[in-house]
Amino acid sequence: MAKWLGTSLGGGVAASTRAKDINRQDACKILDNALTDGELSMEEHRERVSAATKAVTLGDLQALVTDLQTDSSALPTPAAKALSVPPKLRGWGMLAAAFVVSVLLGVGIGWGMYGNTDSPLDFTTDPGAKPDGVGPVVLTPPTQLHSVGGLTGLIEQTRKRFGNAVGYRLVIYPTYAVLDRPDPSDDRRVLAYTYRGGWGDPSSSAKSSADAPVPVDLGKFDVTATVGIMRGAPQTLHMKPSDVKTEYLNIEPATDPTTPGALSLSLYVSSDYGGGYIVFAGDGTVKQLNLPS
Repeated sequence: MAKWLGTSLGGGVAASTRAKDINRQDACKILDNALTDGELSMEEHRERVSAATKAVTLGDLQALVTDLQTDSSALPTPAAKALSVPPKLRGWGMLAAAFVVSVLLGVGIGWGMYGNTDSPLDFTTDPGAKPDGVGPVVLTPPTQLHSVGGLTGLIEQTRKRFGNAVGYRLVIYPTYAVLDRPDPSDDRRVLAYTYRGGWGDPSSSAKSSADAPVPVDLGKFDVTATVGIMRGAPQTLHMKPSDVKTEYLNIEPATDPTTPGALSLSLYVSSDYGGGYIVFAGDGTVKQLNLPS
């Protein structure tokens, strides 16, 4: 085992290892001993000492003393092969290798189960993540129904959904509506549809149409006149607008046999202090006022 100024060196070191000042001093001592023993002349000693003080690597120093008989074990011997890996590092290497193997195994299993290519290393982008060029579609169905735009939009949505606005009754609340229509497959039955931004499927329980009036076009009324009556209803019924809790509009066929196809509209308003209603025709003509009792 080589020693460098009393420091034990485990194994050889690379020739390219940078030399320290203490290494250069030890080399000069070896050269001094060689001069004393007659191995070197004064000129050779001077040249080698000069080279030793300027040496950059341990390999440079070793070259200056390698042909001498004087013991040069004080110089670290350049290694011909790489340093051995300490046991602790070997343990980490085994863990790293095991991790790589597990990752590759997982990739292989995942590719076998879900892969859509010929090789697990041939990665294909998720089709769902690819740009498709489809822009956003913003839906704007009427949802505030007690207004000119709301009532007009509701009737338009009804005709778009069913092809017409024919039915037995249409009840319009502030944000939703209910429509009774004949069953297209059996006109003896009445189907109830609910509107909440769109007409949904009919209710599962059908009602008999035996006692129902003849269905009419429930969209044939003056929207502007109707909205005006609705907005003035609290005062018309001698109620404070701030007291109103619920308000809804009921549209159905008129019972006047002299005006077939005509509509009768009933506006119901209620509060904690009672309720009343206004009955008027499709053109806004008032038929009846029922004040809160």
